[in-house]
Amino acid sequence: MIKKDLVVIKNADLVISMDEGRRILNNHDIVISQGEIQKVEKNTQLNGGEEIIDAAGCLVTPGLVNTHHHLFQSLTKAVPGGQNALLFGWLQTLYPIWSRFGPEEIRISTILGLSELALSGCTMSSDHLYLFPNGITLDDTIHAAYEVGLRFYPTRGSMSIGESLGGLPPDNLVEKEKDIIKDCIRVVDKFNDINASSMIRVGLAPCSPFSVTRELMRDTAILARDKGVTLHTHLAENDEDIAYSLEKFGCRPGQYAEDLGWTGKDVWHAHCVKLDTQEINLFARSHTGVSHCPCSNCRLGSGIAPIREMLSNGVNVGLGVDGSASNDSGSLVSEARQAMLLQRVSNGADAMSAMDALELATRGGADILGRPECGRIQAGARGDLAIWDISGIDSAGSWDPAAMLLAGPRKVKHLIVEGRIIVSYGNLITINMEEVFKEAKRLVKNLQS
Repeated sequence: MIKKDLVVIKNADLVISMDEGRRILNNHDIVISQGEIQKVEKNTQLNGGEEIIDAAGCLVTPGLVNTHHHLFQSLTKAVPGGQNALLFGWLQTLYPIWSRFGPEEIRISTILGLSELALSGCTMSSDHLYLFPNGITLDDTIHAAYEVGLRFYPTRGSMSIGESLGGLPPDNLVEKEKDIIKDCIRVVDKFNDINASSMIRVGLAPCSPFSVTRELMRDTAILARDKGVTLHTHLAENDEDIAYSLEKFGCRPGQYAEDLGWTGKDVWHAHCVKLDTQEINLFARSHTGVSHCPCSNCRLGSGIAPIREMLSNGVNVGLGVDGSASNDSGSLVSEARQAMLLQRVSNGADAMSAMDALELATRGGADILGRPECGRIQAGARGDLAIWDISGIDSAGSWDPAAMLLAGPRKVKHLIVEGRIIVSYGNLITINMEEVFKEAKRLVKNLQS
């Protein structure tokens, strides 16, 4: 990948800063040195030796931030039998396939998923890996992310209640809880980097309240606070989820989370489609984050999350594409557009603007991941930028190119992560994608046999 100490983005038609003033700047340059934005200004003087990116005819946004994904699912898109199923039936269709995965499947699926995200403007992605058959470790995803070059936030997931104990996953996909905790300690100690320039942060993420015990949820929260890392899980995804919580725990998911230490600024929950007003207020008071996954929620028929109500009450919200087996796509910019449209369906055309949705996809996501140095364009922020060509057919006729989610491109022209060029002229330059596609095709054929 290309990396120089000094990168200058020149002559951008528009820059959407997402800084505190949410400024939209005309004809500005952006100077990145040692991975950090140094200046956002007009008419930067060049000294020679810089990496120059001509952004004439382009809109520049902060790199998009994906707050929830299951990258391993990139090899199981559009699986027959799961295409029209609700969440629990969908999982039961796919668990037997995933149980055959090994490190090679994890590497290729991670590369596929992150590459698709990169082309959609994403510079930082979380990942929730919660099954570890056949020698798989979280390390496999981390090494693959390094190959692609995106900023990465893997979370060490887990499942400990199999079918024989009344859980949803098959017994061969669950782990002993003492082994889970031991490996959580290992990956945090080995990989978690707290520096502002960090390319890897690690979180802890039991899969869901219906696949782990109350004790593991509590112990994981205690461990995370001891290690100073974040917590993540699925919560209140659909009606089945609510019914399970009421039957098994005698309370709604929000109360269950609070009782076990799963609220706070170091926690973010995926989906939260069925949170009620009391739970929304709880999340607002405790600064608990929510990862909104609109396309997956539509695909699985889970419903429309009350994002407008969450935002109005002060809940911190970001966007996630969710797994490629429940979305079948990994485009974060399309996710932002879908989020905007669904809130309008629920609450009226003025419920969410294009700029509101873009904020969820940038600084909103960065903030719930605890990375406020990302998701905005300002001096001192990290050099993570998406550069969009607004001179083509997607933006033709637009009166407001800044409203790119209404009329604008769906793939980036250039993508920069920590001052490194990852996508150049619409092509990922860190990976030989032809080889990846060939391997993916072979692995899918093996899984189908």
